[in-house]
Amino acid sequence: MMESQETAPDEEFAGPPPGVPRPGRGALSNRASRYVPTHTLATDDGWGIDPELDAAPLETIVLADRTRELITRNRSPDIPFDRSINPYKGCEHGCVYCFARPTHAYLDLSPGLDFETRLFYKTDVVQRLEAALCRPSYHVRPIAMGTNTDPYQPIERRYRVTRQVLEVLLRARHPVTLVTKSHLVLDDIGLWRDLAQLKLARVAVSVTTLDRELKRKLEPRTASPTARLRTIERLASAGVPVGVMAAPVIPFVNDAELERILAAAKDAGATTAGYILLRLPLEVADLFEEWLEAHYPQARSRVLSVLRDTRGGALYAARWGERMRGTGAFAELLAARFSNATRKLGLSGDAGVSVLRTDLFRPPHAQQSLF
Repeated sequence: MMESQETAPDEEFAGPPPGVPRPGRGALSNRASRYVPTHTLATDDGWGIDPELDAAPLETIVLADRTRELITRNRSPDIPFDRSINPYKGCEHGCVYCFARPTHAYLDLSPGLDFETRLFYKTDVVQRLEAALCRPSYHVRPIAMGTNTDPYQPIERRYRVTRQVLEVLLRARHPVTLVTKSHLVLDDIGLWRDLAQLKLARVAVSVTTLDRELKRKLEPRTASPTARLRTIERLASAGVPVGVMAAPVIPFVNDAELERILAAAKDAGATTAGYILLRLPLEVADLFEEWLEAHYPQARSRVLSVLRDTRGGALYAARWGERMRGTGAFAELLAARFSNATRKLGLSGDAGVSVLRTDLFRPPHAQQSLF
């Protein structure tokens, strides 16, 4: 792993020709940002492809990101939070379906392989978060983490940005929620336990599949299904309210597992559950089609046909209230299956964010009374 203190590299990494999987990487190509004026595309020129060269492992490069505003705000009516913190840009987990991939285009980098190999970590997070929480106009509501890229992706072991954020939030008695695919959350289980004891924390573990081989293709650098269930179990044993996210649900790829995932998570200690139908905004659609062609070519047309049926004929529709669940026969059947399974298992569909306390908040720089 290389590290630099510069901003995004100027040179474009073209990557392998589409259809050549890289070890430990989800995307198969590296098309340029939609904002750059010229694009290049690697192709086979007829001289053949050297499998050792074109499928060689790619190095992860980590750069500093000096974004001034640490807390991101949103006004989306179909998500249960209005603010979030994303410690990293890009994600080494390499989930090919990740809806956050198009954000790398704002850095003039590719949403493809760049997204999982050119990463950025937030700097000076303690000072910036303390400053934000100490503003007289600040109004307390839960801060969501894991809404864009995973706060516990592998580079967290070195940079500890997520841990620094949690330490400030605990001192400030500030509520926080988390969604993660990583067992690395257990490195901070003491912080999560302390927050939970004050009713300031909830965690959701994303479990996409119980099939290790599918996980390896779909989410190459994430924790194994067994490790995720064990993470739910350990968090629950520590008193941390924990739920499961069966996300994304992909027709004819993992949708048949929905009930098994929910049951396994319930057995591990999950008390809440949610699901999201696969979302394919902007460049993610092409990346996912390439992935299907490489790994499930016989199912490709059927998968895409059903997805279009759930999005009014397109591969993606961004309308609020529909983008997470879709419409049509498949979406309705999926919603009914989820409702029936959670009812039988005694899992709540409510993430429980509203029960987190906000009355304990104390600005981290506030002068404490001597009496």
